[in-house]
Amino acid sequence: MHSKKILSILICLMLVSVTAGAQTVTQSTVDDQQAVEVTVYNSNIALIKDQREIALPSGKGELRFMDVAAQIRPETVYVECLNHPNDFMVLEQNYEYDLMDYNKLLDKYIGKKLKIENYNAYQDTTKMVDAVLLSNNSNQPVYKIGDEIYLGYNGIRILPEIPENLISKPTLMWLYDYAGRDKAKIEISYLTSGMHWKADYILVLNRDDTQGSLAGWVTVDNKSGTLYKKATLKLVAGDVNVVQRPPMAKRAMVFAEGMDANGAAQFEEKGFFEYHIYDLQRPTSLKNNQIKQISLLEANGITVEKEYLVYGQSYYFTRQYREDNPKQPVNVYVKFQNDKENKMGMPLPKGTMRLYKQDEDKKLQFIGEDSIEHTPKDEEVSLKVGEAFDVTAERKQTDFRQLSTRLYETEWEITLKNHKEEDVVIGVIEPVTGNWQVVNSSHTFIKEDAFTLRFDVPVAKDEEVKVVYRLRVGLR
Repeated sequence: MHSKKILSILICLMLVSVTAGAQTVTQSTVDDQQAVEVTVYNSNIALIKDQREIALPSGKGELRFMDVAAQIRPETVYVECLNHPNDFMVLEQNYEYDLMDYNKLLDKYIGKKLKIENYNAYQDTTKMVDAVLLSNNSNQPVYKIGDEIYLGYNGIRILPEIPENLISKPTLMWLYDYAGRDKAKIEISYLTSGMHWKADYILVLNRDDTQGSLAGWVTVDNKSGTLYKKATLKLVAGDVNVVQRPPMAKRAMVFAEGMDANGAAQFEEKGFFEYHIYDLQRPTSLKNNQIKQISLLEANGITVEKEYLVYGQSYYFTRQYREDNPKQPVNVYVKFQNDKENKMGMPLPKGTMRLYKQDEDKKLQFIGEDSIEHTPKDEEVSLKVGEAFDVTAERKQTDFRQLSTRLYETEWEITLKNHKEEDVVIGVIEPVTGNWQVVNSSHTFIKEDAFTLRFDVPVAKDEEVKVVYRLRVGLR
């Protein structure tokens, strides 16, 4: 009787010990989410702030924080308990990304029992067999059924349960210590790859190319591996230095959003450090594998200027020029000031600007595109649209002399022709190296900088003008 009492006490002590040693496991999904903020950068990364209210038991336990980005960078995770900052501590963190799929599930059952349901279409019967999975090399399963070995067996594989070390979605797993008594408001911040944004602009010119209407859009590409529902969206324009990450996956779908109901701009721009932040003024959802377009700005009636430019090359002036084709391209540029006086003044993120113009049938036609860099307010935007058809330039070297080992003198004749119905001004820009001077010239010129000579030549409609000048260049 005495020995039975001692044995009973020992069993009770063992049960208490096992219970005390066991840790409570709590799972948190996106259903616990109270707020999420997504800050997307130009460099294929995003900062995620995920705030959740979790019924967290006091003491030590395990918290499985699910529905995080599949491309999360675990080393960047920062955890904070907002309502009990001194009562919550993460002791250990693991990132579980061994997600279940068909072959991984089979691999976990090698050497274990499972069931296979086989349907016979001819007899309209279903047969259930018990099998042991011996191997699954190259996704070709080998089974032991009864006393025989089967190299594959048709049917539906039925597993008794999900293996403990496989999960259905990327999960952060924390060992924690919590001294609070009510729900914990947990906020985590982390960087993820697989998110990017870019700006695209459409500039529609008027009939005489003196004014235009500009619309700007941002395109957000979410390949991070999770959904951000009703998120606060911020876009950072600027070149942030980060370690290069793997490239993004291929695109999948497109979703576009326009201006708000009142036609107001949807983003508010603010300066931040050496960058600019664009805050979307309403929540938006970012689905995984989704490309979302959101209106950035609209400006109507901005003043633009069209410019015709011919560019030379610095090597022209220190060697004999014997080109078979004397014709040179006349480049067409459109430029405007990004300032309040011109109904602009918002820092423009880098992107692609596409230009359109109505034809005689009042149908919009594409006339060219160019990329712009990050452009602060009060700076000029200059776009190369293409090459002129009715304005031509021909270059001819009429004299070449080498006065000494490093001293050259050349004479040039540049013929500019205008076949348009209106007068134009053509800029001739000559890049020059070394010490140089214009010996004589038929037209007025300016020295733009130490290495640039420029002529601005008016050419009337259906007329041609010859620019003749002599240049002496001394190499250093």
